[in-house]
Order: sequence, then C-alpha cells, then structure tokens
Amino acid sequence: MQRTSWLVAGLLIVLMAVVVYSSLQIGGVRCEVCIQFQGREACRSVDGATEAEALSAATTNACALLTSGVTNMLACERTPPRLAECRPQ
Repeated sequence: MQRTSWLVAGLLIVLMAVVVYSSLQIGGVRCEVCIQFQGREACRSVDGATEAEALSAATTNACALLTSGVTNMLACERTPPRLAECRPQ
C-alpha cells in the first residue's frame, strides 16, 4: 500500500511539472491587434505558437472588450483590424 502511495505521488509531481513547464513556454510569435467596432477601439497583444493563432487570439481578446453577446462578438471578429502587427519572439 505504501509503495502505491509513493508511486501515485511521484506521478502527480511529474504531471504538475509538465503542466507548469508547458504553461511557461514563450510563444513563437507575438501579435498586436487593434480593432474599431461600433465607435470604440481596443488593442491587445498575444503570444502564440503560430502567427495565425496569435492573430486570432488577439482579435478575440480585443473584441471581448468591445462587445457583449454572441452576435456582436462574431461581427467584431469579422471586422478588419485597424492594426495587425506580428513579430517573432
């Protein structure tokens, strides 16, 4: 019984280390997006593994500040950004 407890504790420590390590990884690309929607503007920067991922996340974050509701969120995300810049990390 005690051997099983040590094995489970060891596995939990390894799992926690993997989660912490993967969450601290810096993305390969940093993108900044500024969106104007319904007379308001918001800018957000996001790190991501790819440029497409970072642009999408930055757009979603900026739109979350500008809208409420699913319909407006979708409309905002389809709005061309006023600024969209990406650079490698």
